[in-house]
This record gives sequence, structure tokens and C-alpha cells, in this order.
Amino acid sequence: MPPWKVLITDSLEDAGKAILADRAEVDDRPGLPAEELLNIISGYDALIVRGRTRVTREVIEAGKNLKLVGRAGVGVDNIDLAAAAAQSVKVVNSPIATTNAVAEHTLALILAMVRQIPRADTLLKAGQWAKKELIGAELSGKTLGLLGLGRIGSSVGRLAAAFGMRVIAFDPPLSPQEVAARGAQPVTLDELYAGSDVISIHSPLTPETRNMVNGEALARMKRGVFIVCAARGGIIDETALLARLESGQVAGAALDVFATEPPGLSALVAHPHVVATPHIAAQTAEAQERAAVDIATEIIAGLKGEPLRWQVV
Repeated sequence: MPPWKVLITDSLEDAGKAILADRAEVDDRPGLPAEELLNIISGYDALIVRGRTRVTREVIEAGKNLKLVGRAGVGVDNIDLAAAAAQSVKVVNSPIATTNAVAEHTLALILAMVRQIPRADTLLKAGQWAKKELIGAELSGKTLGLLGLGRIGSSVGRLAAAFGMRVIAFDPPLSPQEVAARGAQPVTLDELYAGSDVISIHSPLTPETRNMVNGEALARMKRGVFIVCAARGGIIDETALLARLESGQVAGAALDVFATEPPGLSALVAHPHVVATPHIAAQTAEAQERAAVDIATEIIAGLKGEPLRWQVV
């Protein structure tokens, strides 16, 4: 067995650990504190994380033998990519493993929001038969605007189309032809804001997208718009969203992600027109096993010097 050592600091399914253990020495330390990670990282060739562990510049620079950092999932905003590149540490992720799960959860959030399902459940369990109060909206005939048309956004569009929705999208890196090929009508950002009944966010969190959906953007949207986000917290300005919910400009929001996680029982989370879930869009048994297998396979390939499928840096 090659003398590679792999550290896992967040949970990883057994199928992934078995792939790693066949080729390397594996140290499974879920919940490892940041201070301890910094102290021990120099002894490992590869590090596998999910969203909890922050792979900072200090961690990467302390990893004297570190060759690879693997993210079991899509988002890599918890990894300092510039520091990794500067230290010639490769960063890989598993971008396709959770696509179905996140897309399906996004549709579940939309349906729960427009049909007031959480409120109906709460009232009925409190002994109230609120049938006349719970007037929902149908998706058929409505327009879904997608901010971002990658794998997940495209999948959400396909699912929404099956409900009879018109799907439009804004994704600047894609040509109009590419947007159309992915099943959406290409539009400008202004057209998306003005024409969407439901807006679903599928952008990564970057300096450019942080607070992209702010008060000014919300004011440009159709009055009574519904907003859903299962991408990354921080893309929506939560203070501005709360204000627009209070004013009625936004009819409802469905959020799986928050700028600070966990967010606590904030005014936004507690708002009656908000459906909130605790960052669980990717949390299906099937998706988590795929992510574990994909990232383990990628880490072993990287340690062996083989081509990588999903190298971020």
C-alpha cells in the first residue's frame, strides 16, 4: 500500500471510506476542531471535508505534505482556493452527486411555499380546520426565472417545465444558444426580474454574487414574486428580503441556506411567509453516497497522479 495518509474531518459514507482504505491510511475524525486540524494537518497527503470544516490559508500553509483537498459536495467557498493554488495543492469536488437531490428539494420548497403546506400542517395539528384561509397558487402557466443555469438550475428548469411552467434564465457565461439548449429561454437580468412569478437562485457565492439579490434588485421584481434559494447563503440580502416581505413586494420566500448558519430563530426564519429548512437540499441517502464515492475516487486518482475529473484549482 502506498504511504498516503488521508484525513476526513466531516462525515463521509462508508462506501467512500472503503475506497480510500483500499489505497491509503485513513484517519476519520468527524467534528475535528479547527485548532486541532491546524496542528495535525502536516501529517497528511489529502484532506476531505464537507461544508463545516474551514480550510483556511493557515491550514493549507501548515499542510507541508498536503497534495489534495476534496470537498464531498459542490460548493468550495469554505476552502481558500487562492492559498491552495499558491501552495500547489489541488482542490477537487463532487459536483454531480447532489444534483438530483438539490433540484428536487428546490421544487419541494416552491410547492410548499405557493401552497402554504407548512402553515396548513401547523394549523391542522393545532386543531384548526383553516380550509378557507389557505388559498394557494398553481405553478402551471406561471414563469420561473432561474438565476444560474448550471447542472442544478437546468434540472430545476426541467422539473418546473413538467408542471407547465415557462422557464427563463439569466446566466452571463452562457450564450443564448447554450441557455436554450438547456431548456430555458435566455433573458436579461431586468427581463428576468420583471417577468418571473417565481425566482430560483442557482449561483455560487462569490464576491460578485454576495448580496446580489438586494433591496434594489427586489424592487425591480414583479410585485408578489416568490423567491427560493437552495444555493448558498449570502447571495440574498436577508435584511432587504425581510423588508420586502413585510411590504408585500415579495409574496413568499423558501430558503434552505442562510448568511449565518445556523441562523437561529431570526425574524426572517420566523416570518409567516417564509418556508425555511436547515441546509438539507443535498441530504438524501442516495446523494450522500454518490458524493462519498465520487470524492474518494477523485482523491485516489489525484494521489496516483492520474487525470482528475473535477479539479477546481
